[in-house]
Amino acid sequence: MLQRDVAAIVGCDTTTVHNWEKGRTRPPLRFLPRIIRFLEYDPFPSEAETLGEQLLKYRRDRGMTQKELARRIRIDPGTLSRLERSKDSKVFRTVLQKVQSYLSR
Repeated sequence: MLQRDVAAIVGCDTTTVHNWEKGRTRPPLRFLPRIIRFLEYDPFPSEAETLGEQLLKYRRDRGMTQKELARRIRIDPGTLSRLERSKDSKVFRTVLQKVQSYLSR
């Protein structure tokens, strides 16, 4: 498949695809869902063990920003950031319930 075909499917230009293929740049978050659908697999797999890793993978696979996911879960973006980095070990039970409920959908 030609770079122009891939670019059309993913929604970017051929130079961008060329730079991804050469390892000069990595695909921005917004392209990841289309790339995963096109390839039919996740080119950046990760074993999501902790809640933070699960949140990051969920968000990345859907091309969502932290702000967008936090809004959908109805938590503060700063809290989401700390959860993703596993920096907030004292999270309120209500926040954990919201996050786990959202991820289990």
